[in-house]
Amino acid sequence: EGRSEKISLVDLSQRGRIHQRFFLKMAKEVGGWCVVCFQGYLSFFTTIFNLLCTLSFMSVKRKSLLCSSGPPLVSQEELASLALITPAKTSQYSGSRVKALIKILQHQLDQQELIKEFLALEHLKPSDNCLVGKAPENRDKNRYRDILPYDKTRVAIGENQEYINASYIRIQIGADEFFYISCQGPLPSTVQAFWQMVWENKSDIIAMMTQEVERGRIKCHKYWPEKQNTLLTTDRYQLHLENQQPSFVSFQTGETHFVHHLKFTHWPDHGVPQSSEQLVRFIRYMRAVHHGGPITVHCSAGIGRTGVLICTDIILHLIENDLPINVSDIVKEMRLQRHGMIQTKEQYFFCYKVWLEVLQGILQLQGNQWQPESPRDHKIV
Repeated sequence: EGRSEKISLVDLSQRGRIHQRFFLKMAKEVGGWCVVCFQGYLSFFTTIFNLLCTLSFMSVKRKSLLCSSGPPLVSQEELASLALITPAKTSQYSGSRVKALIKILQHQLDQQELIKEFLALEHLKPSDNCLVGKAPENRDKNRYRDILPYDKTRVAIGENQEYINASYIRIQIGADEFFYISCQGPLPSTVQAFWQMVWENKSDIIAMMTQEVERGRIKCHKYWPEKQNTLLTTDRYQLHLENQQPSFVSFQTGETHFVHHLKFTHWPDHGVPQSSEQLVRFIRYMRAVHHGGPITVHCSAGIGRTGVLICTDIILHLIENDLPINVSDIVKEMRLQRHGMIQTKEQYFFCYKVWLEVLQGILQLQGNQWQPESPRDHKIV
């Protein structure tokens, strides 16, 4: 169930000035997953706000998204259809045509034909230098020494174009541009820069694809306040979680900005998820609440699971719009903008598995009694 808590944010450099508050809303458990969204008054540098959204798809309860200052973000009907993709009957992703495509994808997965595709991508040469990330003054801002943003696509923050390990990813599909920020999980020393990046780019979605600790290793610093009576302080900001209605102190502009912090918890510590359903729901909800600016996505390094989410988002859009899919081209386009996107063969295979399982769901939804062959995990040898 959802909780009701409040966060207060204090600008330590401006104590004593009259502050303004803006209250958020919180979402209750929806479709078996708990979603928390938030909004707050933010100044140019007031860049820390959010709550954990824990997705647990174990139950089947559906409750409305409640907002204290407006209508529900997503209707009951929309929530019920999050995992359902319904292309037109004339689409290439319907009827006998989708059956044929399913058989092709199953064959590719079973015969390991996709390994050649992935290995070809591994030979793709870097498209640019990473001189800024390698600079001595920026080395401690990198979680991993060998995973750096290209100079031409890096996200620069502030008037001085300061460094953060993050890259712009733009994927053009017809007249539509899919715009993301792919970044590493924040370090203790980069939390303030992370929130400044979110604010300056007017990003209204943060998709977190990792746990803070996995297999005994720290993957991401907790950059948001979660527990009640816990104080979070940076060089300039002080956050206190009082209840799940966060209030944010703004001393400069009073401008309102909305951010949804979504945390995907069904990615195992090793390998990839067994099923694509949870990720599809996660992404479709993400799209339902996204209204503007780049979607900020991070895992630990900002290339593996982050790449899978972006690739899956593109695949879903192509299916919904009856457009051809070329996973290799999608990954290549991402890698030209941030080196190493889709980090492993397992992750590359999983993108195809998402495509396959979505098509199987479409076929069953259309009332076709065809059933896929006995399910089996597609392992890489």
